[in-house]
Parts: sequence; structure tokens; C-alpha cells
Amino acid sequence: MAAALVAVPRMKLGSQGLEVSAQGLGCMGMSAYYGPPKPEPDMIALIRHSVAAGVTLLDTADSYGPHTNELLLGKALQGGVREKVDLATKFGVSFVDGGKPDFRGDPAYVRAACEGSLRRLGVECIDLYYQHRIDTRVPIEVTIGELKKLVGEGKIKYIGLSEASASTIRRAHAVHPITAVELEWSLWSRDVEEDIIPTCRELGIGIVAYSPLGRGFFSSGAKLMDSLSEQDVRKNWPRFQHENLDKNLQIFERVNEMAKRKACTPSQLALAWVHHQGSDVCPIPGTTKIENFNQNVGALSVKLTPDEMSELESYAAADNVQGDRHPQAAYTWKNSETPPLSS
Repeated sequence: MAAALVAVPRMKLGSQGLEVSAQGLGCMGMSAYYGPPKPEPDMIALIRHSVAAGVTLLDTADSYGPHTNELLLGKALQGGVREKVDLATKFGVSFVDGGKPDFRGDPAYVRAACEGSLRRLGVECIDLYYQHRIDTRVPIEVTIGELKKLVGEGKIKYIGLSEASASTIRRAHAVHPITAVELEWSLWSRDVEEDIIPTCRELGIGIVAYSPLGRGFFSSGAKLMDSLSEQDVRKNWPRFQHENLDKNLQIFERVNEMAKRKACTPSQLALAWVHHQGSDVCPIPGTTKIENFNQNVGALSVKLTPDEMSELESYAAADNVQGDRHPQAAYTWKNSETPPLSS
């Protein structure tokens, strides 16, 4: 099994002391949403290969499966692997009424979810524990207050938020320092740059970019659609619908042309663009294949000039991208405000 050729540097994620690999591994697609679960032995081999290659930030959630992705990681972490890993998981999404997501941040749920994740992962402490989606019924101060207790009890080390608005981040950070905010950030998903990224930087909060390859779009363009199973959620997402996809493929073709000039792959180019956003940004591309993992790590060696950055951004300017990034905006930071904390 060939190791990745590029050394993976480490970075400080946030200002609270957490250090991670400058690129992480998103594990969701191994178990959920992107088609049927992949063979467990292959995924364990991939996870261990990533750790051996120097990628230490592993990202999962209790809702992936649900639960099966955490169980997978728990098996992969055995045999001395845990000590080499910065483990991130999430709580806050439960499923009701035949699979409809319900977002919860009440203290009892927070504590029960943490205990469940610790058990499935087979660990005594979670390095980075995110609120996956914001419960708009519970003041964020109440949710963070319970997480603060879990930090005090040694069950989690650092607190994160995912898909949270700038005001929610500020309110949370006032209760307990937030180490990282996880958000969708890629060449064609840049709405976070207006308000959320500056807020994180003002407060010293690290930025974890999920779907940095546009949910696989910048890996293979039109070929991606040919390979998706009927169970893959992307088949029903706005940007992958036929009327939008035809126009979006023009973006991919231009990125691909530039990648040829740079002697890299389009996925490496798109990922390098995220890396060049700053030393406080850690992208977590997901994959289910070792060869794709190695290619993703290779993005760390792709250097872009300011002119090349601008050229890339012009290809995927907001008015060129067709379709929303998420089929339901309620699942994103745009609807993550919580009630005020009563005095």
C-alpha cells in the first residue's frame, strides 16, 4: 500500500490549544448519504492509511448512519491508532417520523448524545465536539453551558459549532471559547465569506471546511453523476439537477483546463484554493478510496499566485453557479438563530 507522497503539516486550529493536521478526513460518505455503506474492512484500511500518512483530524457524527460511522471509526481506532488521532464528532441531529431530522440542543440530549458517542467510538474523551445543527428552540447559551460541563468532566476537550450564524457563534463563544466552526466552503460555496469567516477570525476560532470539493463535483464533473447510486442524496440536490448541472459543468471545464496548465488534477486545484484561504483553515475532504485520498493530500503541494486565485474565483463566481448548495436552507446557518437567554 503506497503512502501519500506529500508530508502533511500540522496547524493550530483555533486559539485554545488544539493542533491538527492541516488537512483532515471527512468520514461521512463511508457509511451514509453518498450511496450504500462501503465495505468495512476497506474503510478501516483507508482510515489507518490516512493516519499513517499524517492526516490526524478525523471527522464523523452520530447522525451518519445513524451511528454506524462512529462504530466504524471505533474499530479503526483500535490497536494504538487512537493516540495518533484528533477525533471530531457531532451531536444535535436526531431522526423522527420515519427519518425526518430534528435538531436538539437541550442539556439532557447533549449529555446523552455525548455518552452515546463515547461508547460507540470506544474512547474516554472526544477531542472536538461540535453541535452539528443549531436547535432554534433552545438558547445557544444553554447548549454551550452543558458542553462546558462536559469539558470540565473530561469527556470532551474542545467545543465546536457547525452551520452556525455569526451572532450564534458570538453568543456561544461568550459562554465558553469555541475552538472551531465547521462550514461548507469551496470554490462554488462562498457565502460564508461575508460574515461568518470574519467573525471566526475576530474571535480566534478555527475554520473547518467541509465539502471543499463541492461534494465531489470538482473531482470528476459530469462523470460524478454517472457513478452515483440511487441512494445517493446528491441526485436530488439543486446543483446536480439537469437544468443546473449543464451550466455548472462549464465551471468544472474551466477549472479542469487550469489544472492541466498547473500539472495537477481539478480536485487538487479546488482543494488548494481552500488551503490558500489562510493558515486557520482546515479542509476535510471525504473519500472512500485510498488513491483519491493520496491525490487529495497532493493538493498541499499545489501553489497558487494571487492572480491564479482570482482566476479560479472568476470561474465560480456566484452568478455562474446554478442552484442552491443545500436543498433546505433550514439545515444551514441561515436559519440558526436561537431565542435569547431569559434573565
